Amino acid sequence: MKAIFHNIGYKMIALVLALCVLFGASTAWFQADSSGWKTNYTYVFVHGLSGWGSYDSTYKLMPYWGMFGGDLMKYLNDKGFHAVCASVSPRGSAWDRACELYAELTGTRVDYGKAHSERCGHARFGEDYTGRALVKAFSERDKISLLGHSFGGATVRLFASVMEQGSAEERAATPAEELSDYFKGGKGSWIHSLTALAAPHNGTTAYSDEDASEQLAEAEKEIPPLEKKLQEIMSRTNSQKTGDRIEEDYADYDMYIDHALTLNKTILTLPETYYFSIPCSCSEQQPDGTWSPINSKMELMFRSSSRLIGQYTGVTRGGYVIDESWLENDGLVNTISAKAPFGAPQKDFDPASVQPGVWNILPVYQGDHMSLQGGLFKTNDIKELYLEHLSMINAL
Repeated sequence: MKAIFHNIGYKMIALVLALCVLFGASTAWFQADSSGWKTNYTYVFVHGLSGWGSYDSTYKLMPYWGMFGGDLMKYLNDKGFHAVCASVSPRGSAWDRACELYAELTGTRVDYGKAHSERCGHARFGEDYTGRALVKAFSERDKISLLGHSFGGATVRLFASVMEQGSAEERAATPAEELSDYFKGGKGSWIHSLTALAAPHNGTTAYSDEDASEQLAEAEKEIPPLEKKLQEIMSRTNSQKTGDRIEEDYADYDMYIDHALTLNKTILTLPETYYFSIPCSCSEQQPDGTWSPINSKMELMFRSSSRLIGQYTGVTRGGYVIDESWLENDGLVNTISAKAPFGAPQKDFDPASVQPGVWNILPVYQGDHMSLQGGLFKTNDIKELYLEHLSMINAL
C-alpha cells in the first residue's frame, strides 16, 4: 500500500482560487524602499510544499502568509519591518529550492549546479531574476533573517549551510569560470537568523509509504469518507512528478524520515547565526495512548493524516525506530520532528539567554499545520505572533 498518506498540502486552496486564477493577475513581487525600517536586516519568508510567494500571481489573489486574515508581509512592513516572501519550486527538492532562493536574493539566474542537474536529469539553469532581486542588497553587511514554513524550513536550513560551506561536488565538476558564487561558500555570515515554522526537520511519518501499510490498514477503514477523499485528492496533487528528473529531486523524497536524517548529516548549524523553531500541535492523547486530531481547531484536509500519524509506531526501511514520542502532531508533521534537527545543538527558548549556533526551541504552538501561515477555513490571526518574534530577533 504505497504512499499510504502523503502530504495533503495546500492545493486545497487552489480549489478555492481556481476561478480567480483563470482571470489572471500580474506578478506581485515587490522590492520595498528600506529607508526608515526598524532594522537594517530584511526578513525573508519561504513557503512550504505546494506553496507560493510574491513572484507568483496567486499571491496577489491569496497571500500564502496571512491567507484570509490579510497579507502578513504588508502588515509587517507597515510596522517597520522589511519583510519579503520568496517563490520557490512548489514540489522541488530542498536543493533545487535553495538554489532558486539564492538567485532571487542576488538577482541572478538560477543555477542548480552542473553535477546536480546532470545527476537528476533536468536543465542546469532556471529562471533569471536579473534586475528583479527580492532584496536591494545581500551581503555580510546587508544580512537577512530567514523564516521557513514546513518544507520551507528544510529549504532555508540547506540554503544557509551551502552559503557557508558551498558544494564540494559542484566545485569538482564545474570549471572555475562557470562556478556559481553560491557553491563557493564562505557566506554564512550573511545570515543573521533562521526560524523554522512547523518544519519536518527529521522527516514526517506522513511519508511512511510501505512502512505503515500493515499497521494502519484497519485505521484507514475508520477514516470518515470525506476526509479520506480529500486525502486522496491532495496526495495525487502533491505527489505529481514532472519531466525526467529522478525521484530524489522532489520534496516528498526529502521528507521521508530516512532521507531527511541523511540530509541532516550534510547541513551545518552555523556558529554565528541565531536559530529558532516553532513546533505545532493540534492533536490530543487518547486513553489507549494514540493521538487524535482536535477537530474544532484542525483543517478538515489534515484530519485524516493526523489520525494515521497519531497511531503509527514502527521501524523505517532504514532501521530508524519510530516510538510513541512521534505520535503528537499538527496534522502533517510530528511535533517532535519540528523541534530541531536530531543531533544539532539545541535548548528550550529562554528570552534572557538566546544563543547563536544553537536551536532555540520555542514553546509548542497550539495549532494545526496551516496555523502559522494564517489558516484557511480555520482562520488564525498570526500578526502579533510574528510582530513579537521579529521584534525579539531585531533586539539581538
